[in-house]
Amino acid sequence: MNSQKRLQIFESLAQAIPDPGTELNYSTPFELLIAVVLSAQATDKGVNKATAKLFPVANTPQAIQALGEAGLKEYIKTIGLFNSKTANIIKLCEALLSRHQGEVPRERDALEALAGVGRKTANVILNTAFDQATIAVDTHIFRVANRTGLAAGKNVLEVEKKLDKTVPRQFKKAAHHLLILHGRYTCVARKPRCRNCCIAELCEFKEKTLE
Repeated sequence: MNSQKRLQIFESLAQAIPDPGTELNYSTPFELLIAVVLSAQATDKGVNKATAKLFPVANTPQAIQALGEAGLKEYIKTIGLFNSKTANIIKLCEALLSRHQGEVPRERDALEALAGVGRKTANVILNTAFDQATIAVDTHIFRVANRTGLAAGKNVLEVEKKLDKTVPRQFKKAAHHLLILHGRYTCVARKPRCRNCCIAELCEFKEKTLE
């Protein structure tokens, strides 16, 4: 795919999705961090239901630590893998308090050193909380990048690196959410909605469902 077509794709996506952003509800970088950790193998809708009850009670590292594992589990037990997520969140809060004065760090290495935080989660925080031009490749972005021809790759890191090199500069910050939302609502896993797709004519997917 050439650079002109890439630019046209992102221009079309930006026109179709004028206000791209996360669908997780949060008001501080810490709330976003907790929501993103909870969102692994869970829906944003399910996470928002849990955090709507959790955050009014505990939305700082100190407050979540005060809940303890048993207390935290009561709020997040509706979310998949809640046992391991509870343990990670408690450890994460301890690290924020002991190493970062309770603040969410703005550096990738420091974020990835936190329990339950991998490269994808770190990229989300850097992009969404701190306005950095990072692209967190989740299942939606991985699918859209490969299917459209934007950035073919066998694994998420390969796709991330290709996107990082090839996304037009003016869309670097927005690309993360543009691709996620396009994958979540249009370029879905089964029976992609090609008839309603704003980039159907630019996309290089050979099995378009245009009937």
